[in-house]
Amino acid sequence: MPDSRLILLTGATGYVGGRLLLALESRGERVRCLARRPEALAQKVAPMTEVVAGDVLDRASLDAALRGVETAFYLVHSMGSKGSFEQKDRRAAESFGAAARQAGVRRIIYLGGLGRDDEDLSSHLRSRQEVGEVLRHSGVPVIELRASIVIGSGSLSFEMIRALVERLPVMVTPRWVKVPAQPIAIDDLLEYLVAALDLPTAGSRVFEIGGADRMSYAEIMRVYARQRGKRLWMLPVPVLTPYLSSLWLGLVTPLYARIGRKLIESIVHPTVVQDDAALRTFAVRPMGVEEAVRRALAGEEREFEATRWSDALSSAGEPRSWGGVQFGTRLVDSRTILVDVPPETAFGPIERIGGETGWYAWNGLWRLRGFLDLLVGGVGLRRGRPSPTTLQVGDALDFWRVEALEPGRRLRLLAEMKLPGRAWLELEVEPVEGDPERSRIRQTAIFDPVGLLGRAYWYGLYPVHELVFRGMLRGIARAARR
Repeated sequence: MPDSRLILLTGATGYVGGRLLLALESRGERVRCLARRPEALAQKVAPMTEVVAGDVLDRASLDAALRGVETAFYLVHSMGSKGSFEQKDRRAAESFGAAARQAGVRRIIYLGGLGRDDEDLSSHLRSRQEVGEVLRHSGVPVIELRASIVIGSGSLSFEMIRALVERLPVMVTPRWVKVPAQPIAIDDLLEYLVAALDLPTAGSRVFEIGGADRMSYAEIMRVYARQRGKRLWMLPVPVLTPYLSSLWLGLVTPLYARIGRKLIESIVHPTVVQDDAALRTFAVRPMGVEEAVRRALAGEEREFEATRWSDALSSAGEPRSWGGVQFGTRLVDSRTILVDVPPETAFGPIERIGGETGWYAWNGLWRLRGFLDLLVGGVGLRRGRPSPTTLQVGDALDFWRVEALEPGRRLRLLAEMKLPGRAWLELEVEPVEGDPERSRIRQTAIFDPVGLLGRAYWYGLYPVHELVFRGMLRGIARAARR
């Protein structure tokens, strides 16, 4: 059980570190986060968590951050930086290890990468293993966990897999997609990291960790495609260098070419567990790839539900860029408008939307869309709505269904028309801070496309959607003012 020990967490703004922070806070641990920009993290941590300014390359800041710390998580690497990231990682590990020894830290927990020691590893994998060696040479006991591909919503590898499968129905595949790996779910990785806090060992240990399955990137992509209901065609080619592959990834995935090249250079090496000491030492029983992908997709649903779009959009109500913004597989058009009425008044037109009231702008286009939906076997607009003034969760509303309703604040509709994907329309009202007689109305259209057809549908109809969504928001604001 957690006690009064103090844990230092580096890399809390990263993918694994951010999720580990939540896991530690949920256990009631005392956590101190080291961040180069503490203001970016301070609003996201629990009240009991401390955030301090510092840099692993700045020894003075480390001395202050490590004071009183019992265990430190080292989740730092410089793969995305320019120049020699290996040299930066080496210097950072030397600085951190020396500061930890001087501060009396009892254990460092480090997340490294799988790869055989007797192979000519890529610069990325070689650097990850070198960092573990440098930390051990500091004299502080180190628990090093070496992992392969991490599967979870938002992880680098999973985002690459998703983007390739979603955007390329026919894929030219180099040889590296068939190299064996042992993917691990983010939930299992976090369980290992937390369990390492209380591991009953006094010295340093290296553990190789992985999921229940060994499979290549190609096989993982097939698992993802199957769970998304997509067909995937792969055309193997004998030669495609890491440099050319990285440029290709830069065109069709969210990866920067620089990071993509370093990632691919690592993928060409098998990353599978050779030593099963982790299974004999820890109580963790990792899941397979099918379950890991299923959880990653479900996790994306939860994260999307919790995401607010106001930080990415202007208060004038304009999309940040043509076509909206993107979250995972979803394409989003979100805009806001201010009205000089209190929130309960502003929400009134939203609760009456659809049916005989209509959609506040371009009702002819809405009727045309309903007619086209009927032609292809959809429900069209003929259902209307049960009540002209009130709604309940589960109500049919033209070709939508009420999925969520918070009276006076939020309405979310799930599309039931025929589409090459899934769609939602969300309308929210919130008071303007410091002025209870003014409100902000936020309208968000969300589309989760399936394949190229889905993306072509979104971008092909975006000029029409621009007219409809802009007009609808302005119409709701006019109705609220009346």
